[in-house]
Amino acid sequence: MLVFRPLIALLRERGAEVEVTARDYAQTLQLLELHGIEAEIFGSHGGRSRMGKAGALTSRLGVLRRWAKGRGFDAALAHGSHELTITARRLGVPSSTTFDYEFAWLQHQLGCRAASYVVVPDAIPPERLERYGVRAPKLRQYPGLKEEYYLADFEFDRTVLEELGLDPSRTLVVVRTPPDVSLYHRRSNPLFPQVLAHLGRQEDVHVVVLPRTAEQGAYVRALDLPAVVVPERAVDAQSLIGLSDLVVSAGGTMNREAAALGIPVYTTFGGRLGGVDEELMRQRRLVPLTDPRALVLRKRDPDSTPRIRREPAEMLEYLLPTG
Repeated sequence: MLVFRPLIALLRERGAEVEVTARDYAQTLQLLELHGIEAEIFGSHGGRSRMGKAGALTSRLGVLRRWAKGRGFDAALAHGSHELTITARRLGVPSSTTFDYEFAWLQHQLGCRAASYVVVPDAIPPERLERYGVRAPKLRQYPGLKEEYYLADFEFDRTVLEELGLDPSRTLVVVRTPPDVSLYHRRSNPLFPQVLAHLGRQEDVHVVVLPRTAEQGAYVRALDLPAVVVPERAVDAQSLIGLSDLVVSAGGTMNREAAALGIPVYTTFGGRLGGVDEELMRQRRLVPLTDPRALVLRKRDPDSTPRIRREPAEMLEYLLPTG
């Protein structure tokens, strides 16, 4: 969702009419509100099972098509939404889809085949996308991380620390829970509770856990660890990451946001590594974690941390199917 924030503004500055759609999942609606993005909400997540996901897909496809039909759309841009590219193809609308993890097999089999263009980081080897029917000229690859584009104009808001009652003198660690409902992350990940157990009682540390679902939030709160804070609602996660001393994440986007903002970041991801993470590890911007005791806990100066900024307009040119 956030990858489109600066792109929506650019399109509207150029005189385009932009409609945004989203599904009701986890904290999506709260994040839309937080970032001032108005959207049409269609459907929800299908849960863990393949049957549930299939039912949600069918339902959302029907609703999206009825909503979009006859509205004269010239292009459709998606971030991993196979429902949007399938709907666009059925309506004869050119579409582009973007993602940065190439091993979500079912999602990409549907979304990539339906899309007019597939836009991914150049760290992903093109041959890994051939199984989804993606080859040049359908394939477009951009340099760097998508986070380096959508965070290019981002400045930290320090009030997020006050809102969460965090002590700035303590080492701040931001932790992201595993993507338990994702089909590509089925294996158990024991590192997450180990990280919490290791950090959760240290008096000189504050750990902010950002759960994906209400169930994950309830699980972490029930541990009753004195150093751990679990926000009740969606927060300005990018400011929180930018002001943190360390990030530990089992997912992808938060790892890459930290890397783009120059924050030390460890990954506990239990699935198959994608090309982006492999490249970040080669660059030593992402560290694989196997033992929580290997975490380096030290304060840093957020104002002196180097970060990479890229031009969002360049990303927009990659994405526009008529570009």
